[in-house]
Amino acid sequence: MTQQHQARFITFEGIDGAGKSTHIGFVADYLRQRGVTLVSSREPGGTRLGEKLRELLLHEKMHLETEALLMFASRREHIAQVIAPALERGEWVISDRFTDASFAYQGGGRGMDLRKMEQLEAWVHPHLQPDLTFLFDVPLEVARARLDATRALDKFEQEQADFFAATRNEYLRRAAQFPQRFRIIDSTQSIADIQVQLAKLLDVLLAQSTVTR
Repeated sequence: MTQQHQARFITFEGIDGAGKSTHIGFVADYLRQRGVTLVSSREPGGTRLGEKLRELLLHEKMHLETEALLMFASRREHIAQVIAPALERGEWVISDRFTDASFAYQGGGRGMDLRKMEQLEAWVHPHLQPDLTFLFDVPLEVARARLDATRALDKFEQEQADFFAATRNEYLRRAAQFPQRFRIIDSTQSIADIQVQLAKLLDVLLAQSTVTR
């Protein structure tokens, strides 16, 4: 008899500067060391077309609804080319952002009607949701201080404090709406303390996904 892990989909969310990207590599390594085959990706992006759309989305000014539609267009390709095939193969997928980011940035930050966001979500991935979402949360002043001043900031990173306050609030609203999959990580903690917390949460998911054959 051997033990295997059923496919799982994990997403990482948080406002710019929350520190989520620091921990994606740790999570990938932790899971691989425990026998999990996985794909690590990001949004917007993740595919050849998605990376082209990413450049437009991060650097070109556009109408709010155009921005939202392009985000979901990139996501549809990402699901079709990367996420769904990996899950069907029995692999795990970890993604730097998914649809919660669209609700937070275009819905919360930009103020797009959340009913339209829900319609896009239902159209693009009616039967797919993450199994686990890590929301890295920090006060706005901490997040802003963490942004790398040595590089050019994209159009989202250049937004003002009220934008990020609304974005953060929408993330927290989503977390309250879907507590079964969200785990809020206090990202003001040390990297070591955060990784201890992540490891414990991953161990739970690993145990839940284990099947014996």
